[in-house]
Amino acid sequence: MADLRVLSVASEVYPLIKTGGLADVAGALPDALAEHGVAVRTLLPAYPVVRSHVPEPVILSELTLLGQSVRLLGGSASGLDVILADAPALFDRPGGPYAGDAGDYPDNWLRFAVLCRAALAITHGAIQGYRPDIVHAHDWQGALAPTYLRYAGRPVPSVLTIHNIAFQGQFGADIFGGLDLPPEAMAVDGIEYYGDVGTLKGGLQAADAITTVSPTYAREILDPQFGMGLEGVISARRGALHGIVNGIDTVAWDPTDDTALVKGYSSRALKGRCANKAAVEEAFGLAPGEGPILTVVSRLTWQKGMDVLAEAVDGLVARGARLALLGTGDPGLEAAFRDAADRYAGRVGAIIGYDERLAHLVQGGADAILIPSRFEPCGLTQLYGLRYGCVPVVARTGGLADTVIDANAVALKASVATGVVFGAVTVPAVLGAVDRVCAIYADPKSWQSVQRAGMRADVSWSASALAYARVYRSLVQR
Repeated sequence: MADLRVLSVASEVYPLIKTGGLADVAGALPDALAEHGVAVRTLLPAYPVVRSHVPEPVILSELTLLGQSVRLLGGSASGLDVILADAPALFDRPGGPYAGDAGDYPDNWLRFAVLCRAALAITHGAIQGYRPDIVHAHDWQGALAPTYLRYAGRPVPSVLTIHNIAFQGQFGADIFGGLDLPPEAMAVDGIEYYGDVGTLKGGLQAADAITTVSPTYAREILDPQFGMGLEGVISARRGALHGIVNGIDTVAWDPTDDTALVKGYSSRALKGRCANKAAVEEAFGLAPGEGPILTVVSRLTWQKGMDVLAEAVDGLVARGARLALLGTGDPGLEAAFRDAADRYAGRVGAIIGYDERLAHLVQGGADAILIPSRFEPCGLTQLYGLRYGCVPVVARTGGLADTVIDANAVALKASVATGVVFGAVTVPAVLGAVDRVCAIYADPKSWQSVQRAGMRADVSWSASALAYARVYRSLVQR
């Protein structure tokens, strides 16, 4: 039975709405925490697609927040206990959660300030019979919640999770008057950030605990190379910082009975992957061959190292490997991979876009997944790769470094290697990793040892949920 109540404040939650890993974490953590006596209710905007998942919500409260009429609606969807901030003027829009056809919504500051202000209202009793013990905010969109709590006298403690410090929620100082914060909040030890309003910066100052999504990333963001200008703020809060690696939903991602696969399989019966590999070849227009299929499932951006990969395609093909790429992002990179698929028809396949079922299929059929990120707070695709025997080939950064054991000679001999790890994100380094993949792949016994070791790895939320529960309890006890 749950003895601790947590209000999670998130802008997206899988499977209700998703643009990235934040949604996966916010969607999976509540169920994992339940095993540790923690009951989570998730506060998120009532986007139209989210409302469609909760067709008959209960009206919990009607409020006016920052000049906006807001109804708090309660319900359940996909096993989640949700509270929807229903403000049609802010959230009932076509397009994604943050942007429409013309780009980012100019009132994003107000949209997510209202969401965070609703969290404060809930701690003050806006919902009859419910008050949380902890508020857990996610990224810049939720970061004003700890700030509101701070200037309201901290009615409950707060936790702020950084999923990607590159996205900081920085807006002009002219919005401050619309936030309903006291004048002293617009200061260096508050939300003022180089003359602007910094919502993430303010949350880092205000939260009682700060978490990020891997131990290595927690160390990296103390350094200017990764801290994105906030390393000083985080260093000052070092004692409140916790690195907790993400897990994945091992029910949704299970190669033994995944309906997106042509054939299920297990670490003891890897031959089942052959049918999936043939399906990947067909889907991406790849000709059968002896070399490994490397896949990429990614946003096509500089952060993800996709510019380096685009330059490395010629060398990758020359080494006998094939590439199946699924992703969308920078138009120039999209064009570069389309061009590569044209140049190397049958060796390179590029599907520009995203398809959840196809993402599962490539994990179940490709030989290795290539993740050359320049920085990666945690990463989930390498965890899916481990689970599915799709060997991760990753840069040594953030959560990639924490979750993949490099296939060096000692690790291979001990049968503990789970992937290939390389250093600098450069064309020579990426191609050096491909050389290593091809060499191990040429020895079926060694390759299957790496696959099986990865599939044995615990990529569930169990240990990480316990770590979050301990953070919560330490704050409540304090």
